[in-house]
Amino acid sequence: MFKKVLVANRGEIALRVIRACKELGIQTVAIYSEPDVESLHVQLADEAVCIGPAASSESYLKIDRIISAAEITDVDAIHPGYGFLSENAHFAEVCASCNITFIGPTPAAIRLMGDKNTAKECARKAGVPVSPGSEGTVDSEAEALESAKSIGYPVMIKATAGGGGRGMRVAHDDVSLIQGFHNARMEAAKAFGNPAVYIEKFILNPHHIEIQIFGDRHGQIVHLGERDCSIQRRNQKIVEECPSPLMTRDLRLRMGEASIQLAQSVGYTNAGTIEYLVDDDLNFYFMEMNTRIQVEHPITEEVYGCDLVKQQIQVAAGEHLSDYLVNAVPRHYSIECRINAEDPFKNFQPCPGTIALYYAPGGRGVRIDSHAYAGYPIPPNYDSMIAKLIVTASSREAAIERLNRALSEYMITGIQTTIPFQQAILKNPNFRKGKYDTGFVEKMLRDGF
Repeated sequence: MFKKVLVANRGEIALRVIRACKELGIQTVAIYSEPDVESLHVQLADEAVCIGPAASSESYLKIDRIISAAEITDVDAIHPGYGFLSENAHFAEVCASCNITFIGPTPAAIRLMGDKNTAKECARKAGVPVSPGSEGTVDSEAEALESAKSIGYPVMIKATAGGGGRGMRVAHDDVSLIQGFHNARMEAAKAFGNPAVYIEKFILNPHHIEIQIFGDRHGQIVHLGERDCSIQRRNQKIVEECPSPLMTRDLRLRMGEASIQLAQSVGYTNAGTIEYLVDDDLNFYFMEMNTRIQVEHPITEEVYGCDLVKQQIQVAAGEHLSDYLVNAVPRHYSIECRINAEDPFKNFQPCPGTIALYYAPGGRGVRIDSHAYAGYPIPPNYDSMIAKLIVTASSREAAIERLNRALSEYMITGIQTTIPFQQAILKNPNFRKGKYDTGFVEKMLRDGF
């Protein structure tokens, strides 16, 4: 097992990894940008190294500075978290060249599956259903227009690197395609250091279902059911639940088998999530694979009774998948809300600033993953998420009531948050009935929540 791990990330995921390491008896090193000096992950790590100014391109995306921090602190491994360099094959290769273990899949698997365009080709070869799309990346307006014409509007322009809804635009005609093409490329370059995009058919109001898979270095791959991520705004997830109210036993079996088949075809190791669009007739289409831990991994942990981050570290150290994970079965129902520092009454405008009062809810079945605290200054330079509220209960109905109660207890002052909007979602009768798709939030906003 590793003696010391550097966490190449920030915020709640950095804190999540640090806690997992501590429970495994591993020392931790935090990296941070100048405005993150007061972040909780910096305070709770055994060591911390400043790697640059606020801009991600000069700090959390700066490979040479991260490797320098790893070398001067003499770490055995690096955990990339999610976002930033977590799906960067070159970063994983640099780690290996410096005899530092990258806690994640191999560079080859990241290159195949982390790039959405090549991932779709791998899915086709593995016999997994794929929605129509461009053959490779589109690098010019002319190529974009030609691809959209052959596919047929509406289409989705998507960054080949990264995830989290960044670098994505929907186009309904030539004008919106050209505008979306340039905007998606600029956003992707800023977020992931890679401006490449591709185009695929946009399926109107589908369900967004993802399958959690996990593989070790000894050839064993399992899946841990699905998460429903259809409650999203501008491709940014707001509420996620496990299991999905859409799912049937047959659909779960088919999607699970397809996911394992795809992962086996590329020799995948460590944690990964395969994302699908599912239509009303329960046909599913491969969308992309996230070659990292997901933001919403806690709901799978709560339902299946496992620790995915600890298992990531153990598998990276060469261990077999734990029996508790291989034999895990769904036992509960879990829902997660992403608490963002945004004002839902002002078009979700980001609200950086200093938190005056912070009181997190508690009680049975309530979990908070957060780096926020009273007095914490939220920098304007990064993602606006400040906490994840996860509740678990014996049924979906009980989980909704518990989540509603927990949201009502949450007290955060000094900034605005998305809590009022998430409370409105829970009260919506269609959400309570499980009758929603990816167009649900936009409809709520049009109708006035």
